[in-house]
Amino acid sequence: MTELIKIDVNENQEPVISGRALHSFLEVATPYDKWFPRMVEYGFTDGLDFSTFLSESTGGRPATDHAIRLDMAKEIAMIQRSEKGKQARQYFIQIEKDYNSPEKIMARALQIAEKELSNLRLENKVQEQQIAELKPKASYYDLVLQCKDLLSMTEIAKDYGMSAKGMNKLLHDLGVQYKQSGIWFLYSKYQSNGYTQTKTQNYSKPDGSQGVTTHTYWTQKGRLFLYELLKANEILPMIEIEAA
Repeated sequence: MTELIKIDVNENQEPVISGRALHSFLEVATPYDKWFPRMVEYGFTDGLDFSTFLSESTGGRPATDHAIRLDMAKEIAMIQRSEKGKQARQYFIQIEKDYNSPEKIMARALQIAEKELSNLRLENKVQEQQIAELKPKASYYDLVLQCKDLLSMTEIAKDYGMSAKGMNKLLHDLGVQYKQSGIWFLYSKYQSNGYTQTKTQNYSKPDGSQGVTTHTYWTQKGRLFLYELLKANEILPMIEIEAA
C-alpha cells in the first residue's frame, strides 16, 4: 500500500496522523491555524480524539501541530467533500484494517508483553540491589534476634573467625574489658548496660574439697553491642564477609 500520508503511533501504539500533514495533503486553502479549530468544532475532543504538540523547528519557531487518531482523520477527510478527501478517507480505512488484522494485534500484544517484561526485569534488578545492600546487616541481626541464649566468648569469637583468646585481647585493646585474677570484667561504663552475665559453678578439687569457678557470658544485647563496635573498627562477622 502506497503511503499517502505518514502514519505515526502514539504511546498506546495507536496509529495517528499529523494534522499539518493531513492539511497539506487535502490542499486546504485556509491556513492551518484557522482550519484546525474549525474541524474541532465538529465535536472532537482534545486528549481523546487528538493531542497537541510542537512540531520540529526548521530554523524558525516550532509550529503547533496535532496528532489525530484515525476516526477523527476519517471524518475530517469526509467533511472536505473533495477528491483528496475521498482518497485520504479510503487510505485511512485501509490503515485501520491493517492495524486491526490478527497479525498486527498479535504483534502489538507481544510488544507490550516484552515491554512489561523488560520493566519487570528492571524492577527485579533494583530489588536485588537493595536486598544485596541490606543483606549483610540483616543476616547477622536475624541470627542474633533468633537466639535468646547466653553466649560464651568462644561462641562469639567464632562468628568472627577468631579464638576466644584473640577476641578477649581485642576487646581489651578497644577499652571494653580488663582481666583480673584470670577473669575478664567489663569496664565500669559498660557494666550496667546488660551486656554480660556472670555465673559461678561449683566443682570438686582433686583433694575432695569444693571449688568455685566463674564464667562470663554475653547476652544478645551485648552481642549486638560488640557487632556495632567491631564494625566501626572495620571488623565484620564471617557471615557478612562471605555475603559481600
